[in-house]
Amino acid sequence: MKIYSHIHKAPVRVFRIGRRRFWLRLKRDMLVLKDALAQEKQETKDMLVTYKRYTCRQASKEELTEANKQFADLLKGLGLGMFAVLPFAPITIPLVVKLGQIVGVDVLPSSFNNMSERKANIRRDAIKAKLESTSE
Repeated sequence: MKIYSHIHKAPVRVFRIGRRRFWLRLKRDMLVLKDALAQEKQETKDMLVTYKRYTCRQASKEELTEANKQFADLLKGLGLGMFAVLPFAPITIPLVVKLGQIVGVDVLPSSFNNMSERKANIRRDAIKAKLESTSE
């Protein structure tokens, strides 16, 4: 800590700012994950409704195609969930996703594909809310 205090004029302040930045980033990432899981949940409910309508012969071909795509996404999520049980899951899951991108196989469900856009939207909304609160 002595070396660090010689480099920075306010090492405690720098540490507090870094810790605060970490928690804000973690909260934002958890909100993005929550949003993606909520979307996946809604799509799965729609899939089940479509399959129920199909058993009564009331669903169209397009609805059935969308339901089958969602079922494939559901199986992708279940397959990825298998890696969550294995030891070293924080290492194996990103490795599997990256390996899938290299090979050209989509490992993640469709609701997790545009995570960077969701992060940008949440960041933009947070800045907008902050500006509105300061202007009042």
